[in-house]
Amino acid sequence: MIARAMRDAGFEVIYTGLHQTPEQVVQAAVEEDADAVGLSLLSGAHLTLVPKILEGLREHGRQDVLVVCGGIIPDADIPVLEALGVARIFTPGSALDEVTSWMEDTLDRREASNAASETDSEASASISSSGDPRARREEMS
Repeated sequence: MIARAMRDAGFEVIYTGLHQTPEQVVQAAVEEDADAVGLSLLSGAHLTLVPKILEGLREHGRQDVLVVCGGIIPDADIPVLEALGVARIFTPGSALDEVTSWMEDTLDRREASNAASETDSEASASISSSGDPRARREEMS
């Protein structure tokens, strides 16, 4: 249901199916160059599975992947998962448009932030590329 709502909202969705291991989830995220991973957790194993997925993403240099969880997650476990690095947790009853809007806004903000950082880095590189102050002014104009 969430995958369909995300697709209908214009997201590219790679659905890996049920009963995937943490390693399979990480492998799919890395291979597909995913911006986000959504985990539906109904088994009560969220405190076991999610840390393994987050660690696997870090090991592959993909700590930038937004990890989102949904399903049956007790209120007491939500701060634990957030402290581990889960970006957002949607519990039963969350509206589909809330999920898609949050994902769109969050990814748009991250993309804008990354673009601004790249622009700042390029400007710094131009400023420091020459010892001659006149050359620096020319490079920046």
